[in-house]
Amino acid sequence: QVQLVESGGGSVQVGGSLRLSCVVSPVPVGQFYISWFRRSPGKKREGVAGIQSDGRKPWYADFVKGRSAVSQDNAKATLYLQVNDLKPEDTAMYYCAVRHPDKLWIGRPGDEYEYTYWGRGTQVTVSS
Repeated sequence: QVQLVESGGGSVQVGGSLRLSCVVSPVPVGQFYISWFRRSPGKKREGVAGIQSDGRKPWYADFVKGRSAVSQDNAKATLYLQVNDLKPEDTAMYYCAVRHPDKLWIGRPGDEYEYTYWGRGTQVTVSS
């Protein structure tokens, strides 16, 4: 069973930045896709950004394009999400998710049903 542990959340002022981390253990064998999702109070969980395990095919939701970057450190089995210019609407629980390498794509990287393993999340609160 793959376990994902997120960290890096916290309280930040509008316009600030955060870097979230997700440690994957064990790392799945084969190529897989890993992404960040978030759930804001009263809203459905939505995809934020993701990347393939070989570092290719990054994906970003429109609401973070231009102010975020997803990256990985394979030696540390860690995925990162850097978000800049944070807005109050970025307040949410942020989750890391991994697709099983053998799972066939039906939807898109931002579709939560595409993912097999989930972390427990890290809270991000943006205040003015």
